[in-house]
Amino acid sequence: MTRPPLHIRSMQLTDCDRVSQIRVRGWQHAYRDIVSDAYLDKLNAEEDAELRRARFGRGDGVQLVAERDGEVLGWAAYGPGREGEVPEGNGELYALYVDPEHLGGGIGHALLTEVTERCASYPRLYLWVLTGNTRARRFYERAGFRPDGTAQSFEAGGEEVFEVRYVK
Repeated sequence: MTRPPLHIRSMQLTDCDRVSQIRVRGWQHAYRDIVSDAYLDKLNAEEDAELRRARFGRGDGVQLVAERDGEVLGWAAYGPGREGEVPEGNGELYALYVDPEHLGGGIGHALLTEVTERCASYPRLYLWVLTGNTRARRFYERAGFRPDGTAQSFEAGGEEVFEVRYVK
């Protein structure tokens, strides 16, 4: 049986609930052994959706969704590099998440390809990956991204979490 085609489109305000579900499930799936269980278990898709709706349309980059047969299965956000995050004049992939139930089905690859094509005018495209997220690191490396030697940390649930910067 052939799957319906995947469609990449601009995110709409009505997608916020589903995008937040994907984002929260993505964190809980990908970061389970990296970030504390207590922090991950407290993540709430409804609260995240409220933040998404409040931020929607503010010009914080471009947000895309991947949908198949009317169901949103993945989300990506990108735009100009954030000040202090990447060298000025470059692009940045801010986020890319796929519903964990649909990993390995080409959705992340399709979103990343679309973002890369849309960011072709930037000399470089940067992104950040949690150091311990081996699956994501391999995914980005297969797509031609490489760590550039820059690392940073942030606080999640009272614990320091480390991430590395990749560039293409």
